[in-house]
Order: sequence, then C-alpha cells, then structure tokens
Amino acid sequence: MIIYNVTINIEPSVHDEWLQWMQEIHIPEVMQTNLFIENRILKVLGDDDQEGYTYSIQYTCNSLDDYENYKMKFAPELQAKHNERYKDKFVSFRTLLEII
Repeated sequence: MIIYNVTINIEPSVHDEWLQWMQEIHIPEVMQTNLFIENRILKVLGDDDQEGYTYSIQYTCNSLDDYENYKMKFAPELQAKHNERYKDKFVSFRTLLEII
C-alpha cells in the first residue's frame, strides 16, 4: 500500500477557514476519485507560532498505479483549486510512502 502525504504550513489568518474547507470540501473531492481507500489529517504538534500551523494530510491507496492515475487525471485541477483559494497563505511539499 502507498501513502500520498501532503505536508502543509498554513498561515494563522486563514487557518480555521482552511481546516474547515479541507475537511468539508477538498478531502472529500480527493476521495471521490475512488483511487484512495482512506485518509487522515494530522496536526504537527509543537509547531504553532506566528508562522502558521503545520498539518500532514495522508491518503492511502492500494498501489503506485492508483497514485499515478490520481496524479495524472485529478491532481492538477484539485491542487489548482487549493492554490487559487489560499495563494501566498501556505507552503507545502508532497511525499510518497510505502507501507511495509
């Protein structure tokens, strides 16, 4: 199994609205692709300050092929929605993890 992990630091000025949007809109849209079997959002502890709040959003899929399918067909549009909505209010990076 593969975990697609998005680590994001979000500015305090939009934090509450962003978290609600992620839970109610963005994550459900990602899951509607039917390429992931579960998701979770984790808050990085001890990292809250004026610079923002850090989260790890994890999506689990059955195979690397499922992830590649998501990346090619769905990720550009979904990421663009996030980028337009929170432009200059976040920094993020993505990693792939394999469950052993």
